[in-house]
Amino acid sequence: MKAWDVIIIGAGAAGLMCAIEAGKRGRRVLVLDHGKRIGRKILMSGGGRCNFTNYFVEPGAYLCGNPHFVKSALARYTQWDFIALVEKHRIAYHEKTLGQLFCDDSAQDIVDMLVKECADAGVSISLRAEILAVAELGEGFSVDTEAGQYSCHSLVVATGGLSMPKIGASPFGYRLAEQFGLKLLPTRAGLVPFTLQPQDKETLESLAGVSLPVVAESADGTRFTESLLFTHRGVSGPAVLQISSYWQPGEPVRFQLLPEGCLAQGLAESPSQELKTWLARQLPKRLVETLLAREGLVNKPLKQYIPKELAAIEQRLAAWPLQPGGTEGYRTAEVTLGGVDTKELSSKTMMANRVPNLYFIGEVMDVTGWLGGYNFQWAWSSGWCAGQVV
Repeated sequence: MKAWDVIIIGAGAAGLMCAIEAGKRGRRVLVLDHGKRIGRKILMSGGGRCNFTNYFVEPGAYLCGNPHFVKSALARYTQWDFIALVEKHRIAYHEKTLGQLFCDDSAQDIVDMLVKECADAGVSISLRAEILAVAELGEGFSVDTEAGQYSCHSLVVATGGLSMPKIGASPFGYRLAEQFGLKLLPTRAGLVPFTLQPQDKETLESLAGVSLPVVAESADGTRFTESLLFTHRGVSGPAVLQISSYWQPGEPVRFQLLPEGCLAQGLAESPSQELKTWLARQLPKRLVETLLAREGLVNKPLKQYIPKELAAIEQRLAAWPLQPGGTEGYRTAEVTLGGVDTKELSSKTMMANRVPNLYFIGEVMDVTGWLGGYNFQWAWSSGWCAGQVV
């Protein structure tokens, strides 16, 4: 049995960051991953350019059953710290929108940076390492793999969630938490497209490919101003992905398609113009035609509507309701909501409160960020914190 100071399960964003920091402290670190590539989720994120952080990271951008939990880690290792690391490696990057930072060239640049930092810190990485069993061993742990048996003082679980099973996502981290008596919160897909009810699919599937800026609002009042995209199966786009993390089955989602006062402005500027023509100046033409039919709106010159009628049309389109049939699930979800209950962990070190030297970092725990680099920042921050103490 080969002995290590630290074994990290998972060669993703959080695991690699933790390994780098622990290695810098002179710890003997082994990273184990069952996949054949390092940083698979990093490589495919952001359309292959990796949205590695966001200028506007703050605790309020995270969903967590224990909302104060994220504050310490995000304050101790910030987006500016990670940006400095990117700049140290001379990786060119740009802001796309809303503070989202992407590599100019390729997500491979981020993986290469992490691998080099690991090498400089003396970290060992073993891929295709299928883990057979984990057990407590004195004050540490034993880890059995198909390639052999290892022991360690500190064990870090950085196995991610259930999203994107095609690249190796699995419930292994959750099973490990349960094995050691940690509470799990129910998991579900987050940052994921919605599917439609059969009757809505029939009327809306012809809009596939239509995109427009909206304000999406969930039943609890959470709002995002982003783009909505109609698809053959439902609705997607940043607005939908964002609001999906706040949606509960059975609840409606509302989309502000028109700003308040739009029809009153139309009446004042072009009273003889037909409703359909005016709306087509504000919204995609295909959407207007579908909305008029779907909502049963009579098309006539704006001046022929009484104010009450115009107000009702505007109110409907300013809070257009849609009842999702469900989501596309983990297959296309960017993250997993729920996971290891953060009340079981130290917010400063990520160590399990009741299991000394056992740590959970990254997506495996009940912390989910907004779309736009927030989840990668949680991986860097939580991994960094654990790396200071393992």
